[in-house]
Amino acid sequence: MRKFASTSALSLGALGAMLALLQGTPAHALNQKSYVSNSGSDGNACVSVVNACATFAHALTQTAPGGEISVVNTGNYGPVTINQSVNITNDGAGEASILVGSGGFGIDISAGVGDVVSLRGLVIDGQDMGAQGISIVQASAVHIQNCVIRNFQAPGPATFGIFLQHLTNTQLFVSDTIIFNNGSGATTGGILIQPEVAPSTNVVLDRVHLENNVIGLLVDGSQTPGNGAHVVLRDSVVSGNASDGIRALSAPGKAAAFLVVEHTTSVNNAGTGILANGPGATMLLKENTVIRNGTGMSAINGGQLISYGNNSVNNNLGPDGLPTGSYNPI
Repeated sequence: MRKFASTSALSLGALGAMLALLQGTPAHALNQKSYVSNSGSDGNACVSVVNACATFAHALTQTAPGGEISVVNTGNYGPVTINQSVNITNDGAGEASILVGSGGFGIDISAGVGDVVSLRGLVIDGQDMGAQGISIVQASAVHIQNCVIRNFQAPGPATFGIFLQHLTNTQLFVSDTIIFNNGSGATTGGILIQPEVAPSTNVVLDRVHLENNVIGLLVDGSQTPGNGAHVVLRDSVVSGNASDGIRALSAPGKAAAFLVVEHTTSVNNAGTGILANGPGATMLLKENTVIRNGTGMSAINGGQLISYGNNSVNNNLGPDGLPTGSYNPI
């Protein structure tokens, strides 16, 4: 009897010590830097190269807000929905792909107000059936650098390589990126900038190639009232698109679609190389080349094309077109 009581007391003491140890053990801390690898596993914590994850989606769950997901080597790392600040980076480790299935999104950014998202060195492929390469609903700023976005051709009106239709103030920066073979219907294509409600939208597209889409770049303020979109497109090429190369669209009583187009070539587009359609659609044009399009440039329904007097617009298949106004160079 005494032996039984002694054993029970020992067991209770050991149990108490174990509970105290567990209570003092901190929960798994999120990584400031996580890793993905083609030999990784989503059973891992992603904390090192040898303990890498297999997908961006799992790596994000292991990464602290504002942290980084780094690509170790060539692989398909799958679609991801981003709900926090994060940097997803491939700095030359090989092709870091996101292969997208039917009607799907490659990267869906629905982060918080004030969050910043950075994407670098990714190949996002819709495989001719995806809907959107990068969809941006909410974030303070999105930075896209050195990426390839291609083959998004799902049926429907919202098929684009980059789809920015946001609910809060947002900045988008895209550089050194090629966006091609996107779109399936007449109002789809490479990039859509379409503010919702009344946010502020500021976009800079620098050294971007928009090629072989339906529309190359569509900036649309016609859906809602508000501050509209302010877009800078510079040092870029818009070529071989099945419809218009660069289109600004607005409607009476709706938001503005304002663009500065600088040192950019719009060439071999089947529609109009540069089109401003609607009373709030305005483009400032500086040092651009507009050549071999169905129509060179056009402003309709109150749209405005303001030239700095140093653009080359000639040899288009139809009319070259004329600006609606001009600025004298300063």
